[in-house]
Amino acid sequence: MVNFSLEGKVALVTGASYGIGFAIASAFAQAGAKIAFNDIRQELVDKGLASYKEKGIDVRGYVCDVTKEDQVQELVAKVEKDLGPVNILVNNAGIIKRIPMTEMKAEEFRQVIDVDLNAPFIVSKAVIPSMIKNGGGKIINICSMMSELGRETVSAYAAAKGGLKMLTRNIASEYGQYNIQCNGIGPGYIATPQTAPLRERQSDGSRHPFDSFIVAKTPAARWGTVEDLQGPAVFLASSASDFVNGHVLYVDGGILAYIGKQPQ
Repeated sequence: MVNFSLEGKVALVTGASYGIGFAIASAFAQAGAKIAFNDIRQELVDKGLASYKEKGIDVRGYVCDVTKEDQVQELVAKVEKDLGPVNILVNNAGIIKRIPMTEMKAEEFRQVIDVDLNAPFIVSKAVIPSMIKNGGGKIINICSMMSELGRETVSAYAAAKGGLKMLTRNIASEYGQYNIQCNGIGPGYIATPQTAPLRERQSDGSRHPFDSFIVAKTPAARWGTVEDLQGPAVFLASSASDFVNGHVLYVDGGILAYIGKQPQ
């Protein structure tokens, strides 16, 4: 029988106070895992704790800047002490800066690379030794369609997410022999509070231009939801995916498979 259960597993999901990380951590909890998450500020951690409590999910929340190696080592040690060794890591924390490349400062570019690429390296590095010691583990990197595509104003984000795809493959290559599976999830355009203004109807009742663009580019003809990411995440975290390694699972409604509609 295929086993999607996460019973007895400890999952660390970075940046999971809200949004995609929150949805994935919630799904893991429903599948039986014990959940730890972090965020960069105490108020965000507190907000996350309140949201999980509202859903009846018992979690541990920690303040940690995932770009700081010493803080990450402390985080992993605290999780091990409170819940046990990390069996499942989701590198979800990320940022995006939408700035034309020639207007972007080098320090802004570096900040995006630091959070979206260096941090997954740092956190993965912190949990891999105990995964080896305990006979295996699962690492899931939240990649993006920008791991494959370019788009205006997101040079740093695309560079980071392209790099994260290759980090995913390299972790799989280097540590697959220890029964560690490292895979990615590449969300498509997901309906979240942050994207809500892009989906609001215009004063004349028509779609927002960006909303029309995304729906036209998506064979599913809709935005994704955070719930669309839960099943794929549980699959990649469970023993059902034990021979899946170095793969990026694009949950995008078919955008990457589709050339788009012919103009009328």
